[in-house]
Amino acid sequence: MYSKSQKYKTKKLRRWFRKKIKGPEAYSLNEISDESEDEAEDELDNIFVRSDESYPCISNNELRIFVGTWNVAGRSPIGSLAVDLDEWLNLRDAADMYVLGFQEIVPLKTRTVIGAEDPTEATNWNLLIGKTLNHKFGLTPMRNTISSDNYQYMKNPDSERRASFCSQSGIQIRELLGSQDGDLHGGSKYTLMASKKMVGVFISVWMKKEMLRKYCISNVKVSSVACGIMGYLGNKGSVSVSMSIDGTSFCFVAAHLASGEKNGDEGRRNHQVSEIFRRTSFPRSSKDDYNPHPLTILGHDRIFWFGDLNYRLYLEDSLARCLIKQQDWQSLQEFDQLRKELEDGGVFQGWREGNIEFAPTYKYSSQNCNRYSGALPNRTGEKQRTPAWCDRILWYGKGVKQLSYFRSESKFSDHRPVSALFSIPVEVTKPTNSKVAPMDTVLSSITPPSIREQVNSTEEMKSTLLSLMEKDEEALPTNIQKL
Repeated sequence: MYSKSQKYKTKKLRRWFRKKIKGPEAYSLNEISDESEDEAEDELDNIFVRSDESYPCISNNELRIFVGTWNVAGRSPIGSLAVDLDEWLNLRDAADMYVLGFQEIVPLKTRTVIGAEDPTEATNWNLLIGKTLNHKFGLTPMRNTISSDNYQYMKNPDSERRASFCSQSGIQIRELLGSQDGDLHGGSKYTLMASKKMVGVFISVWMKKEMLRKYCISNVKVSSVACGIMGYLGNKGSVSVSMSIDGTSFCFVAAHLASGEKNGDEGRRNHQVSEIFRRTSFPRSSKDDYNPHPLTILGHDRIFWFGDLNYRLYLEDSLARCLIKQQDWQSLQEFDQLRKELEDGGVFQGWREGNIEFAPTYKYSSQNCNRYSGALPNRTGEKQRTPAWCDRILWYGKGVKQLSYFRSESKFSDHRPVSALFSIPVEVTKPTNSKVAPMDTVLSSITPPSIREQVNSTEEMKSTLLSLMEKDEEALPTNIQKL
């Protein structure tokens, strides 16, 4: 219930507010006499409920993110691979973002592991991805080749250009990606946001250009952790991308963990996961956005970890193949090492993975073959490997909804590519409407007569809403003021 002073405030405010909106004619005798005090209060409440919708607040928008992983067995992106890539990216149901992780984009030989990084293969993959994403819409891909394997999106306020920054060399590389005004008849529909290569592990992140206009993208950073031979060589490890989309921070981790199906090999994989968590960092710099960004993987709001994680099956080869033949994925998952680690909290405590309803993705025999390796006894040069779900996609964070989880059927390598589509809420701050004040602020500035008499300073009264009301009423004809 309103107190006497509150009722006075409401009635006084209602009269002034309606006059400012409708003009002096709003004070006709018929209109005032037909309106009860409760109705007037309800009307005032409704006005300020509508006004509050324009006041600063946080709203959630949905962002569709495609996450994919593929071990390409050291093969270059040539030949008819574009057809396979199109099928993997599922462009019939295009996403707002594409986050792609690759393993073994170069052969894991001594020369490539301990030698200097060569950006050639990363560049070739980025060119093919850009061409595939934009060919769907009849557009040309990026105009200039990205000649760095360590690319980060940076917004240039002085032009429509996009800049890449190589943190290792400190060299800034400019790239024209087409008009920013939404003209889709030239340039590209998707923009490269970040890419990072470490030996054979590679990540490439793309976003629709219209998303760059819809959201504020900031603090795009890359990081890598080598934890292979001797714990510090890059034949195994991770490459990561950190970025903020409006008020939500994202981290994408593409990893390649230790191989092997002997007892105890899962422990090596667990240790590498811990090392990646411990050693991945995204340091702040003077060029960062004014909003602080997370420094570690677990500091982000939404996290995706994907790659050739190499977890195998606690199951004999013959039994595994029998369950695969029956397509009994549920029974097979009971023997999956990673699923057991998730359930027991060995690694990825609190993380989630979608239900697997597809065949194991590793290891296939040879190129253009749908047969698992070792299926034919005594086949010369063929490794005996128990099929397993080595290629996985996990996530961590509230509000993430997985829409699909599937494998593609490219025979390009001994692994099948795996993909997942997610719908993710993104916090967006609505702009402030400075013309509207919240109800508490307005009412607190209206002082009833008994209190107003105690105010001695006329200068203080000039800044209140009450003084504005009184000035307006003094300017009205006498007969309207008395109403």
